[in-house]
Amino acid sequence: MPALSSRAHHAGQLWLPGLEAPPVATDGLFFAVLPDANTAAGIAKLGQQMCGEMRPKSKPHAANRLHVTLQHLGNFAGGLPQELVDVAIKAAASIRMEPFSVEFDHALTFAKKPRPGTLVLGGTEGLVGLYALHDALVGALQNAGFDLTSEFTPHVTLAYGMPWIDKRPIEAASWNVREFVLMHSLLGRTRHIALERWPLAA
Repeated sequence: MPALSSRAHHAGQLWLPGLEAPPVATDGLFFAVLPDANTAAGIAKLGQQMCGEMRPKSKPHAANRLHVTLQHLGNFAGGLPQELVDVAIKAAASIRMEPFSVEFDHALTFAKKPRPGTLVLGGTEGLVGLYALHDALVGALQNAGFDLTSEFTPHVTLAYGMPWIDKRPIEAASWNVREFVLMHSLLGRTRHIALERWPLAA
């Protein structure tokens, strides 16, 4: 099987520089871990509070958009390539891992000081399980032919375009991870659709 590049963003379309604009990406594909409803509501409330303090006109993410991205597979123009989706689903089905807990204990801005950036939740020791799941998933995807980088910084995005802050302790946001999900992102439309879910079990 030829390599499936996560960086081939324009599915099946050629773009010749100088002739026309490249196609606009409309659909994204990524694996994620989602907080349970109660935890998501608490994180969303924290996001609202922090945005109110830091940048009142900002729009924090709603509870139903909160997630941890395990692996992004690409953005595409004109819909998702079904072959890539099918291979990703088959690879994910091979994962065997017990449920685990996660804990995010601080907020920070992903940006080079003092520029605005993305306000996120981060953590330290409480994220070991996420690293293990990510590594297992990337290994399965690479075996299936995906060309992926292994960089991974677990975080939950709260809002974009926020003033820079260094690590700020918060009341820990924690939950039990019992599944992971393949998500279809409708870019620019603030919608995520779960395509497939895999329960964690030994």
